[in-house]
Amino acid sequence: MSPRPEVLLRPLELTDWPAVHSWSGPPETCRYQAWGPDSPAEAEAFVRGAVDAWSDLPLLRESYAALVDGEVLGMGVLEVGPRARHRQGEISYAVHPRVWRKGVGTAIGGALLRIGFAERGQHRIAATCDPRNTGSAALLRRLGMTYEGRLRHTMLLRDGWRDSETFGILEDEWRGTPRTAARADTAQRVFL
Repeated sequence: MSPRPEVLLRPLELTDWPAVHSWSGPPETCRYQAWGPDSPAEAEAFVRGAVDAWSDLPLLRESYAALVDGEVLGMGVLEVGPRARHRQGEISYAVHPRVWRKGVGTAIGGALLRIGFAERGQHRIAATCDPRNTGSAALLRRLGMTYEGRLRHTMLLRDGWRDSETFGILEDEWRGTPRTAARADTAQRVFL
């Protein structure tokens, strides 16, 4: 079994757009998403908007580059949006296919939960995925998130309407479940 790569999160930068395009361009990466496949110009525009969002007050969307052994091979987003007053957020992530099934998405998700709960004081954090994306659903369960149900026709994709499976975790569940304590060794490798 190969060792898990070290994952470091930092705020997304304008110069990250070519790396973002490396995974937002291929069709297999975005098959369950409303975005993509992205052209270089679309990837650059997305990154510009994500970087600009760091200047918004209040801060409603935090986009992070995920460095895997020093290379930008993924990203994660924590959004609080209109739910800020209720201390609720949502996480999302994208990972380069080159590092799928190597624990990178789990590391990104774990770091986003830590930022959301420990640093931003959130009470509940949610995530969604396409029902056909069994890998993403398994990742969310590994993070200790609870399956809460299916929302019908939430996104229009290239192949028709997409349902969304919804997962959530509460602050006390994140802080107190035995699964969180068991993940402590893995979380040590995730830095901000």
